[in-house]
Amino acid sequence: MTISTKFNLVLAFVFAIGLSVVGYVSNYVLQENAREEVIRHADMMMEAALAIRSYTIKEVKPLLSKQLEKKFLPQTVPSYAATQNFNALREKNPEYSYKEATLNPTNPRDRATDWETDIIQQFSNDNQIKEVIGERETPGGTSLYLARPIRITDEACLACHSTVDSAPMSMRKLYGEANGFGWQHNEVVGSQIVSVPLSLPVKKADETFRIFMASMLIIFLCIFVLLNLMLRKFIIRPVVKMSHIADEVSNGNMDAPAFIARGNDEITQLATSFERMRISLEKAMKMLS
Repeated sequence: MTISTKFNLVLAFVFAIGLSVVGYVSNYVLQENAREEVIRHADMMMEAALAIRSYTIKEVKPLLSKQLEKKFLPQTVPSYAATQNFNALREKNPEYSYKEATLNPTNPRDRATDWETDIIQQFSNDNQIKEVIGERETPGGTSLYLARPIRITDEACLACHSTVDSAPMSMRKLYGEANGFGWQHNEVVGSQIVSVPLSLPVKKADETFRIFMASMLIIFLCIFVLLNLMLRKFIIRPVVKMSHIADEVSNGNMDAPAFIARGNDEITQLATSFERMRISLEKAMKMLS
């Protein structure tokens, strides 16, 4: 096996290990960054929903309080206002969603599905959990969800949801008397859930990873070719030439051309020593003859 072959095998082995480590680390970082970006988007949507709820409570509901005595207006309900706003957003971005999932809702559209019920149960079972982040498969691909508990901390909420008799007649006429009652103070009745698509950021991360790995491979190939050219020019050729001259001398051809090397590296020192040995051998042969 030649020096060039051994060198290339070692270089390829080292690069394969390095590329594997770099590939694993870079892919992990890109995937985590993509996930963090989606979480930031979900958190921004959640804060926007909270802002809409706050605006509805502070500015919309007081203006319509007198009308509520005659007719129930869902627009004055914070959860309804937030949901309607995000439903408008979903007209152009159907993969995004916001829902105030409730176990026993007044409005049937807010009823929790099976997976949403599991999240609500987590909040009910552990009061220390303030937020849940997870992933789930949807027809449109993988989606990341961010959920926060809906806990009855304001006694005013119980005016409409404690008992049927205490609820406004206008609300009962609109939604009926079968659902949305029996809520208790400090009880977790539901969860705000924001869903954001994860497939697109992950796809972009995968594309970036492929471009990065392809660039690394091209760089390696360039380094591989450059190192082989340098190896051949500065090491292989001088050694082969010295080997050829050594063969000529060992066969008794003292007229073989001298090997002249310029520089101050190890090959030059070897060439100088070799030439000095050849001259000494030639003098010794002349003395013997």
